[in-house]
Amino acid sequence: MSLLSKNRSVVLFAVISVLLIVLFFIDTVLGSVLIPFSDVLEVLLGKGENAVYKTIILEFRIPKAIVAVLAGSALSVSGLQMQTVFRNPLAGPYVLGISSGASLGVAIVVLGVSASGFSSLSGLGTSFSLAAAAWIGAFVVLMVVLAVSLRVKDIMTILIMGMMFGSAASALVSVLQFFSSESMLKAFVIWTMGSLSSVAGMQLWVFGVAVLIGLVLSILSIPTLNVMQLGEGYAKTLGMNLTLARVMVFVSTSLLAGSVTAFCGPIGFIGIAVPHISRLMFRTASHSVLIPSVMLTGSVTLLLCDILAQLPGMESTLPLNSVTSLVGIPVVIYVVFRNRKFAGV
Repeated sequence: MSLLSKNRSVVLFAVISVLLIVLFFIDTVLGSVLIPFSDVLEVLLGKGENAVYKTIILEFRIPKAIVAVLAGSALSVSGLQMQTVFRNPLAGPYVLGISSGASLGVAIVVLGVSASGFSSLSGLGTSFSLAAAAWIGAFVVLMVVLAVSLRVKDIMTILIMGMMFGSAASALVSVLQFFSSESMLKAFVIWTMGSLSSVAGMQLWVFGVAVLIGLVLSILSIPTLNVMQLGEGYAKTLGMNLTLARVMVFVSTSLLAGSVTAFCGPIGFIGIAVPHISRLMFRTASHSVLIPSVMLTGSVTLLLCDILAQLPGMESTLPLNSVTSLVGIPVVIYVVFRNRKFAGV
């Protein structure tokens, strides 16, 4: 990397970091309850005296902003890894069927076990049982994909198999929806809209640890990812164990994407769009730059989406998944047309 490129990257990292801090603060200030800016600042500085404001900010808004940072980083890094491994610009964090497996786990709890105590839970978002069910569903799909990857050497075959497993899980979810009651179906649909406000307390600690482990694995995979983007043939000539490399990346992606789906619901397009935004800004293919850049950019993007979802000045809140889709779809369309242009189509 040239000196000019390094200086450019340093400036970009500084700008995105400042933007992250600003959006984090804005996300803390805004909400359905109007809290004066001065009161928010006092609470953050530990000087606030209003007990209600302190509870809202410290127990709800700050944890939600932290979840946005963690989830944005997790989805973006997992999407970057999948695009690199499959060498497909439209691959996302859920191409292995992770999201569908997590959704199946939640559907079984919410829709399929009406006679048990799970179905009588007072709130979807506050239930650790749903997160555990989603994790188990994602883990089962991961184990199946890993079993296939140990036997199948062709990466595109693994991609197709992952999509097929995801489709099978989605089909089972549809069957459960068909036989579920109206109230349970509504609860499940609300979960699929995505939310950052349901993770707090012990759930936030568990979510944070899972995401951090996944991010550490992705950082350890940087040399591997740099080689894999040059093709499997080149990787083999360097003596790389492709099977072991895939397993490490798949485990990292599953931890990242599976944890976000488990605790926040399925959040789309962040994992597909953000890696392309980072590539356009930093103009590099090196994962030593791309990994930290997508972490920051993903956090900024999801914080911005959460701010937009709150419709500042109104009491209503838009579904997070709808906002991320509206933000991410133009980027995906741009990537498709950009690739067609370069291909001379």
